[in-house]
Amino acid sequence: MPACHILTTMPGSILLESNASMAMAPLCVGASFVLQTSLERVLKMNSPVRKTVFVVALLLSVLWTSTSMAELKIERVKYGGWPNCVRMSNGTIELIATTDVGPRIIHFGFIGKDNEFFEDPKQLGKTNAEKWLAFGGHRLWLAPEAKPRSYHPDSKPVKAYQKDQSVQLIQPIETDNGIQKEMLITMAPSGSKVTVDHKLTNRNLWAVEVAPWALTVLAPGGRAIFPQESYSPHPDIPDFPDQKIDKKFYLPVRVMTLWSYTNLADPRWVFTRKYIVLKQDPKATNPQKLGLSNRQNWGAYLRNNHLFVKINPYQDGAIYPDHGCTFETFTNADMLELEGLGPLVKLAPNGGTTTYSEDWHLFDNVKADNTDKSLDASVLPKVKSILK
Repeated sequence: MPACHILTTMPGSILLESNASMAMAPLCVGASFVLQTSLERVLKMNSPVRKTVFVVALLLSVLWTSTSMAELKIERVKYGGWPNCVRMSNGTIELIATTDVGPRIIHFGFIGKDNEFFEDPKQLGKTNAEKWLAFGGHRLWLAPEAKPRSYHPDSKPVKAYQKDQSVQLIQPIETDNGIQKEMLITMAPSGSKVTVDHKLTNRNLWAVEVAPWALTVLAPGGRAIFPQESYSPHPDIPDFPDQKIDKKFYLPVRVMTLWSYTNLADPRWVFTRKYIVLKQDPKATNPQKLGLSNRQNWGAYLRNNHLFVKINPYQDGAIYPDHGCTFETFTNADMLELEGLGPLVKLAPNGGTTTYSEDWHLFDNVKADNTDKSLDASVLPKVKSILK
């Protein structure tokens, strides 16, 4: 199917433009077909039989495509004071990406339900800010964290292109660091899966060492859930007689990174044998943060019986930032962040790139407390159903 583009012809504006050259090419996913142009081409044909066959084929194509893909819609909407946003929906979930600022996904959730993402009401709708604004939602940063490098204000318009069932967002080159950020957002035609591909491009004349860092800022009142690595007893101290234990378990199986303000005695933390849980508390006065080398490849956020799951496959042999973290979490009184990180790489000058991809899934009617038994029964089966 030929690509259909959403182009920003002026700052923040969106134009639907089809590059279709065939008579049966759709304008875009979920939109009407360009029937008038197609029929005009058919009517110019000489053979009456060819005309009839072509018209029938055209109508069948329209019927098939509208039936099979009608649930996936990509459209321009106003949101949060920004006039030029892109909404993607498939009948179950919806997300909204901004083009007046970004690249950023400001809304994600079940259709007709609350936004799973945090929004800062004092910052929504603002543009061209001189200082970095949090806004809320999902954003792409540079790791390791540094100021001003990581805090470039993403408050200017981005280019937006529709490619089949995906939306690509491309920001201007960041003047603080010479890096250009991109997101490619793909929503499944049904269900709750979204894939977000993140890309960093080095536009400097020198090499830059960096890692892509995808921060999903979630609404208050929930709990982040991370799996512990699988248990094994000490090779010399078996749990039962004659137990065979791999000698690799003399060595550590994970990295846990703590910040200067991390307080593991804070009651928001819950450590069980199988899970690490961090509660978001609107009454909290101090932030908390923790990072993990997560070889179980997932992290989740449970709020109001909705389970948001982020998948980030661990790459053996890769070097990750912050002493080896693939997942991190941060919380304060306003929100909680579920953060995924890609490998640390040195980008070549004049166009060197790195990419990082993560999958999102959203489940309804999930209830669990902070015990292994409850999380095993309610959360783990959902996660196993989507892990590859």
